[in-house]
Amino acid sequence: MNLYHEFRQRSDLNGIKADTLTIALAGQPNMGKSTIFNLLTGLNQHVGNWPGKTVEKKEGEFQHNDHTIHLIDLPGTYSLSANSPEEIIARNFILKEKPDLVVAVVSAANLERSLYLVSELIVLETPLMIVLNMIDVAEQEGFTVDAKILQAAIGVPVIPMIASRASGVRGLLDYFDQFIEGKLEFYPRLPKISADHQHVKELIDQLIDGFVPDFYPKNWASMKLLEGDPEIYDILKSVLPLERWEMIDDILKQHEDAGLAIASGRYEWIERNVRAAVNRPKLGQVGLTDRLDRFATHPIGGLILLAVILGLTFWLTFSIGTPIQEWMDSKILVPLGTLAQVWLIDAPAWVISLVVDGVIGGVGAVVTFLPIIIIFFAAFGFLEDIGYMARAAYVMDNFMHWMGLHGKSFLPLFLGFGCNVPAVMGTRVIESWPARILTIILAPFVPCSARLAVIAFLAPAFFGSNAFLISWGLILSSIVILMIVGVILNKIFFKGERTAFIMELPLYHIPNLRSAMLLIWQRSLSFLKHAGTIILMMSIVVWALSEFPGGNLETSFLAQIGNFVAPVGEWMGLDWKLTVALITSFMAKENAIATLGVLYGRTAEFGLLETISMTYSPAVGLAFMVVTLLFIPCAATVAAIKQETGSWKWTMANIVLMLAVSIGVASGVYAIASRLGL
Repeated sequence: MNLYHEFRQRSDLNGIKADTLTIALAGQPNMGKSTIFNLLTGLNQHVGNWPGKTVEKKEGEFQHNDHTIHLIDLPGTYSLSANSPEEIIARNFILKEKPDLVVAVVSAANLERSLYLVSELIVLETPLMIVLNMIDVAEQEGFTVDAKILQAAIGVPVIPMIASRASGVRGLLDYFDQFIEGKLEFYPRLPKISADHQHVKELIDQLIDGFVPDFYPKNWASMKLLEGDPEIYDILKSVLPLERWEMIDDILKQHEDAGLAIASGRYEWIERNVRAAVNRPKLGQVGLTDRLDRFATHPIGGLILLAVILGLTFWLTFSIGTPIQEWMDSKILVPLGTLAQVWLIDAPAWVISLVVDGVIGGVGAVVTFLPIIIIFFAAFGFLEDIGYMARAAYVMDNFMHWMGLHGKSFLPLFLGFGCNVPAVMGTRVIESWPARILTIILAPFVPCSARLAVIAFLAPAFFGSNAFLISWGLILSSIVILMIVGVILNKIFFKGERTAFIMELPLYHIPNLRSAMLLIWQRSLSFLKHAGTIILMMSIVVWALSEFPGGNLETSFLAQIGNFVAPVGEWMGLDWKLTVALITSFMAKENAIATLGVLYGRTAEFGLLETISMTYSPAVGLAFMVVTLLFIPCAATVAAIKQETGSWKWTMANIVLMLAVSIGVASGVYAIASRLGL
């Protein structure tokens, strides 16, 4: 059927120009959907949250043959059931917003699993195309998939692609052209419910006819009702006459296995299409993924590999990033401060101090983190993109069980290495409320990129060439502390509860360089915006407190605050300056360095690193790094904890717990390090 006329009508009705096409990208996780989105939109994209949700929303635009293509990257989801926020968002966008076209991204190397979502999308009224991605990965595993046969079997266009190499993009754009010009024909072959339940579905169809909301196809709504979908169940119950609803409810109770009959029909449809289009590997042939996983998922070998990978990541960060950071500190920041003094020679002394000590000394010290941030995000982005991080979650499952959690909790905890805020929000994937609460409490113990940047900045100052070994040890120690705290909390508050764990291990594949660079760009830009707002504001506040009332640092308001809390800092070997730097990190962890930049920038003859290394002993430096890693979460994370738990009790419990653990561990480390003569 020709859908271009319908596209034109819908565009006019919605007030959208007919030369604007809205396309939704759908797919299960690890299908390469985001890679395709990045290839098409480049830097012209926006990232935020869906209204009222903490699920990430990505949308972008690009021009193609005088048409504006508005692209929506829907959340990765395995089905269109109402079991998670991602699934509800994806299906409601397609059903209610009615994009002009849905492009389903599937993996050629794992066609059976990835076609399940297609089996649900194809029954919707929105036109559907399929992108058959990862053809190279399929060949690497010994599979071949014939896209033309698959297209004939399913009845919708199928475009072969290797998104990681940008291969097939032209073919996809050609299909967009054909769709716009009305040259594409769609004859979808739909999955059917098993024969023994067909009459049940027909009866439900009759009973709900005329009462289904306009944006829900009747065929889809009846199937979801039979599947026990809670959202559709509540909607139809509210709109149907009581008599009809009682009849439907009675039918559903008599046929509780109807959901299995629908799933069975979908799997038969999938098996039929796969059998037609897939040439399987020879008997006994072992794919690359299976060979690599013999070690990567081994109970012992996998843990060794994870530790080595973490070590290599930090070794790369320090080997490459630290020299660049030191060069920026000594060759850019110091001369920039001198130049600012020359430019402002006629300005009041307080203005010179504000610019040189407050802005350049504070924000500038944080900006020098950028090389470290870039390398760190590049390394972890690479590991995530090739499919390794799922293996890390798998091998960590046993350790998660000690805390009453499972490998699924490792995934939001792993997000904490980037930022603790999405780590806390990511706990929504955990079904068990006690396990979710425990994961939320533990998430801030994971050293985020800001804390890691502080460690990466300070470690070379105190430990020179051994910086990466010290940092590696600190990170592993923080994970061990996280586990110990988790075991204790689970036994005391959650009675040792344990839950089962099922997780997909994606196939290994070559990452897309373009997508990786775009990710680094976005995160680096976010970091610089952070430095230009919160950190700038905090640096000015710290400068003002250090300057007033009389311009003498030792008698300033900041010194008074520092001396008030100094007795606690002394347990860890910290003077009032380091203690104040620690306190200011509550707004943003990078503020610890920004504060030191403000405090020492006014008198330093050398770069900040050299000044700190000459001022404090390695024992003090080690204690400060330990307390920084374990200190209370930043303000944004505290807000996320309050939002996700809905309770100030749990929020304050987390703050008190981390405060006690950080001060206790850092005090112990300082005492031991001092005795060892560090």
